[in-house]
Amino acid sequence: MLTISVIPAFSDNYIWCLSDTSRGKALIVDPGQAQPVLDYLAEHHLTLDTILVTHHHPDHVGGVKELQSAFPDCRVTGPADSPFQGSTNKVHPGDEVIWEDITFQVLGVPGHTLDHIAYFTDVEVDGRPVLFCGDTLFVCGCGRLFEGSPAQMRQSLQTLRALPGRTAVYCAHEYTLANLRFARNWLPEDQGLKEFEEQCQTARKAEQPTVPSVLADERRLNPFLRWDDPAVIDAARSYCAGHGLPADSDDAIFAAIRHGKDNF
Repeated sequence: MLTISVIPAFSDNYIWCLSDTSRGKALIVDPGQAQPVLDYLAEHHLTLDTILVTHHHPDHVGGVKELQSAFPDCRVTGPADSPFQGSTNKVHPGDEVIWEDITFQVLGVPGHTLDHIAYFTDVEVDGRPVLFCGDTLFVCGCGRLFEGSPAQMRQSLQTLRALPGRTAVYCAHEYTLANLRFARNWLPEDQGLKEFEEQCQTARKAEQPTVPSVLADERRLNPFLRWDDPAVIDAARSYCAGHGLPADSDDAIFAAIRHGKDNF
């Protein structure tokens, strides 16, 4: 039986464990820390045989070496063109990664970093197709642009936006409430955002994660996926007029939203 579980790390990171309990095998995504993973695997009697890496930041790869030491046969799959050189299986956008009976498509999603990739499968786990997207797409947010341009990030998000609406979005951080504070400020009349914020506040008060989200909800609510939504465009144009920024293209609208979030 396949299932996906969350392993909290640091203060707000999520490491994802895809496990086949019938075979006692596990796949881990973006292990920034080793010890929480080792504890989880021991508690659930799982053997780690694959690690998926989305990008090179230390809070996503910091635990890889220690996990390799504990599981010497573990395959480490990550972006080929990357500052992170610990991958034993280097992949490019368009490649496939096979684990058990699941085939993941490797998607190029630069923006947060230039080497950033995501992993998508239409094989349903826990009832939905699966997207491991690292720091590209968050619940009602997106990653900061440390290396890429707004145009690159918008194109990357367009790639993700085009995936099936039922897809479960497994991002790597619990940033949801902060993202929603910005989204509600940007779109104060959006009733859907208000209701979703209340749901997420309830979840966090109960110490439950707000991740995964569902892509159809992200399309409907996330301002970073709504650069062509009239309400978002109107808000962006108003913001741009007050900050001397252009608002004459999809990329410019997206850049304005990102600028707004960075300075919120």
